[in-house]
Amino acid sequence: MSAQTFQTIAPRPAPVQTEGVLAWVKSNLFNDWKTALGTAVIGAVLLALLPPLYRWAIANAVWVADSDVCHAASGACWGVVREKFRFIIFGRYPFEEHWRALLSTTVLLALIITSCIRACWKPWLAAMWVAGLALYFCLMRGGVLGLPRVDTDLWSGLPLTILLASLSMTMAFPIALCIALGRRSGMPAIRSLCTVYVELIRGVPLISVLFMASFMFPLLMPQGFSIDVLVRVLAGITLFAAAYMAEVIRGGLQAIPKGQIEAAATLGLSYWQTQRKIVLPQALAMVVPGVMNSFISTFKDTSLVAIVSLYELTGAMGMAMNADANWRPFRIEGYLFIALIYFVFCFSMSRYSLWIEKQVNKSKLR
Repeated sequence: MSAQTFQTIAPRPAPVQTEGVLAWVKSNLFNDWKTALGTAVIGAVLLALLPPLYRWAIANAVWVADSDVCHAASGACWGVVREKFRFIIFGRYPFEEHWRALLSTTVLLALIITSCIRACWKPWLAAMWVAGLALYFCLMRGGVLGLPRVDTDLWSGLPLTILLASLSMTMAFPIALCIALGRRSGMPAIRSLCTVYVELIRGVPLISVLFMASFMFPLLMPQGFSIDVLVRVLAGITLFAAAYMAEVIRGGLQAIPKGQIEAAATLGLSYWQTQRKIVLPQALAMVVPGVMNSFISTFKDTSLVAIVSLYELTGAMGMAMNADANWRPFRIEGYLFIALIYFVFCFSMSRYSLWIEKQVNKSKLR
């Protein structure tokens, strides 16, 4: 036998780093020549725009609430936010009662945040919502515990925006779920009725729905009978959001293989047992991005209620600027401020949607 000689193996290249800042930059910004070219073009545009934007927004900006100084400055006037802050946030709500609006908004936000925590998904959460909403309306409307009464047409600003968005989204989801199931029903009457509802609502803009709810609907009521404008507007937004959300949910229902439904019928499960235990859990998990997109859209669409004299955040800002001619030229700073508020809420909902997707997709990673 010939003696075996030891031969060294050539060194292998180091593994490619897939984590960290440099790996992310290489993968997302300089992955190939097209990506690198796009990064260079966008970078050049930002380099051209950022310096003048920085000078306008920060370097030459005015932060004091003095209109004369703002008119003489060459930059942004953020002092208008300090001057009109309470008017923008609380709108026409009586100035001396702003503490009630602040407390009511805090209670409602606390309920929303609590509802987003998985550990709090208990039966007592529904009781908390009932108690929290009762406290909200008692504080905002008054007339009890010695609080002065404030009519709903004076509710405005951020408290009204959060109220309309949270209640409309909460009530629209079960309606959309029923409509989506109805559109896939085997009963022609129910399927036709749900189809007509969806096509009718989606065929008109939200402004038309609000106009009908605020001005036309009272004409159909018996003489001497009226429904509060806030209730009518809330019902209009809810029905409008439910129609769009129903189509999102129906897409998830159609994605469930028919074999699973047939297997459930073979096991003797009823229709509602099949929907509750097999179909809906999978369908809703698949349409989380679409449902959250509907929520975000509804939150932003609350700005349209200004056409029916309910001044939410955007309407309150417009009133704040129009009421004082000295601050009227600085309207853009006010719009940027409320845009920041909208962004914070919408971005938070988007991140929460990603968290829910990770939770519902854990079963697929096993």
